[in-house]
Order: sequence, then structure tokens, then C-alpha cells
Amino acid sequence: MKPAEIEPLSKAKLKHYTRLHQKKFRDQEGLFLAEGLRTVRELCLNLPDQEMLVALLIRDGEAEVARFAQAWKGKLFSISEKECSQLSETSTSQGIFGVFRQQKQPEAVAEAVLAKSGKSFMVALDDVQDPGNVGTILRTAVWFGADALICSTATADRYNAKAVRSCAGSIYAIRHYGVERLEGELRRLQEQGYSIVCSALEGKDFREFSSWPGKQVLVIGNEANGISEPVRALADRLVRIPHGGTSVRVESLNASVSAAIMMERMALS
Repeated sequence: MKPAEIEPLSKAKLKHYTRLHQKKFRDQEGLFLAEGLRTVRELCLNLPDQEMLVALLIRDGEAEVARFAQAWKGKLFSISEKECSQLSETSTSQGIFGVFRQQKQPEAVAEAVLAKSGKSFMVALDDVQDPGNVGTILRTAVWFGADALICSTATADRYNAKAVRSCAGSIYAIRHYGVERLEGELRRLQEQGYSIVCSALEGKDFREFSSWPGKQVLVIGNEANGISEPVRALADRLVRIPHGGTSVRVESLNASVSAAIMMERMALS
């Protein structure tokens, strides 16, 4: 496809899509913006439905990107260098953006997960505030076969541009939803037979557990304050990751690193 064959993006749509940097507007429209060839390509290749892609925006002169995008030529638009800068949240843009629809409503997602029979593993984020951590944990949860990711209100928006980049386009590969009161959702899951496992420095060494429940939810807490008291009170297991060596030389692990270690232990044991 030649650049001349790509329709220029209108000023009205540019203004509309630029506003997707705001969480309030993303939620209102049910859309999100993704940037970068790797992220956009993976999202496009894993669309649950073709209608989940709203538009592909390509900087003028990006021939290689245009070849990848030609499969969606009906939704393809060209943008100038200046327009690219308006849309970008990175210092050096790769010249490609995708406008996508968010997943369906939380209630439907939650019920779909609970309808699953047999073993089930979920991850819950209790006020994790770094969008980079949220995106990394989401992608790691996909790798370890988690059924869903649950986010508290104060957890960073998983449709934030940094979170979308950090999960490298895997946002459609797992069910995820937000809840107003995480402790209420965890209590509901307990009533459905799930065990709540909270990662905490004062917990029990996870090597002391010879087996793990068939249905379980791993809770990862806030980077600075850990797991909140209402959630901690629900824990069926309070566990910690053991350190190597004879002494501890760092205060704690990064939230996404802790999550990855715990997921490997819980999902693959």
C-alpha cells in the first residue's frame, strides 16, 4: 500500500483520540490508545473480535509499518510528524498508534471466570500504583495461565499508555476487571471456593507449603505499604518469598518481580 492511498486523519478524530490520554475519557468512550509497532502488532494479532480495533494511525513515510497495517486498510489513517507528537507519550515515537476498544463490562468478565470448573488461578492487585508494574504483572499472569486479573480502585489504570506498553500488547490475552472494594470481591470469591493468598514480608516461607489449593487468588499489595488491612484480614495464606544468602541486603522486591515469583510457585506447583 502506497502512502498516498492512506486517508489522512481528520482534525476532529485527532482531537478525539488525543483525549484518550485521560482516564476519564477512556472510560467514557470505552477505548484506549496503544503506541509502538510491537504493542500494536500484538494487539492486532490477538483481537478477540475485529471490531475491537477502531483505527490504525501511521506517520507519513513509515513504509514498513504500512505494509503490516494493510490488512486493516479500512481503518487505516495517516498522520503528520506534528500529529504524531501530539498523540505520543514517549520521547521518540515509533510512528504507529492503534485505537482499540476496552474489554466488556466487569460483571460479565467476573461471571465468565466463576463459571469455569476445575482448577482456577487469579491475580488481584491491591492499590498497585505504578502502571509499569500493572502492565508487567498482567503479561506475567498471561504467561502463567491466570484466568483473570482483578484491580482495586486505587490500582493504576491498566489502559494507561505505560501499562499498555509494559504488557506488550497482551491486554486481550486475559480477562481483567476493576472493583470498587477489593475485599468485597475477594470475600465473594472465597464463598465460591477460592483461597486468598497474600504476599507479605511477614508471611510464612512459601517453601513450607507442600501443595497449593485448586482455586486460588494471589494478592499483590501496594509498592510502599503492602497489602491493606481489610484484604489481609481475609487471607487464607500469608506467604513470603525467601531470600538467598546469610543476610537481607535489600528491603523488598519490586512488586512485579514478587508477583512473577509467586505466580510460578502457585501456578506450576
